[in-house]
Amino acid sequence: MNIEVIDMSPWAGREDPEPDSLRWHQCIRPLADDSPTGVALIGFASDAGVARNQGRIGAAAAPRALRKTLANLAWHRQAPAYDAGDVHCHGNALESAQEHLGKRLERLLDAGHQPIVLGGGHEVAYGSWLGLARHLEKQQREPDGLAPRIGIVNFDAHFDLRDPRRGSSSGTPFAQIAQQCDERGWPFHYACLGVSRASNTRALFERAAELDVLVREDHEINRTTLDAIVLDLERFIVHCDHLYLTIDLDVLPACEAPGVSAPAAHGVSLTLIEPLIKVIRDSGKLRVADIAELNPNFDIDGRTAKAAARLIHHLTLNA
Repeated sequence: MNIEVIDMSPWAGREDPEPDSLRWHQCIRPLADDSPTGVALIGFASDAGVARNQGRIGAAAAPRALRKTLANLAWHRQAPAYDAGDVHCHGNALESAQEHLGKRLERLLDAGHQPIVLGGGHEVAYGSWLGLARHLEKQQREPDGLAPRIGIVNFDAHFDLRDPRRGSSSGTPFAQIAQQCDERGWPFHYACLGVSRASNTRALFERAAELDVLVREDHEINRTTLDAIVLDLERFIVHCDHLYLTIDLDVLPACEAPGVSAPAAHGVSLTLIEPLIKVIRDSGKLRVADIAELNPNFDIDGRTAKAAARLIHHLTLNA
């Protein structure tokens, strides 16, 4: 697999003397060619998409910050976890970085790992999908191979369905994916949960309707409606063979996630998102996940990094 030399220096922290008191930094290992299958964390250090979208740059520093925060969380897994290094976007070379990420994820999936990508701006989504699509294309080439039904679940204040013909950015990945699905003759299954009506134009809502996107706005997700949202998500998953989960941290309220490009005035709290993540995690269909838009430059008391690390911890608890 030609694995790069991986910097493990962020994985450091407290060590407790009591038995069975391990933390992530004591258990995670650098990925090797012969590593048994497990969760593989890979960074996507990119600001290019956010810069093109006129947002607050700084997300390129997210992978290292997220590793440092995750390092001290308690270890409750049985299966292994690996650090698979980083993909760097140099300057404005976004498309080549997304292509590189896609190839890296394709190799990880081919080897049986479950990748979790540490972004980076939400332009990471197109690279994540490319890797999964190319992995699944190989299966489609088999006799009687059917078009894969990939369900994309995006927790996000934004649709990110802007027209890519005017240039790709952190605001276009799901429009790009829809276009790729159309070209391949694949169905496009997209759920966007936590959308802010104040942050998305009428044109974007119309495009979502045209693409038959499952939409739940931020104000619709609360304690009284959570069971109904869970049912909506379960119905969505039934019609999918594979799931790609993407979490844009600006879906969280600004008090929980100040360190993003566009902090949310309303948002959906972590306590409401975690039960929905559990549905995806326990479905047996999750193939790839990513966390996007952590910006350490604006992260008060590391709140956003802590929320992101907890989401990864929650996402990986069932193994």
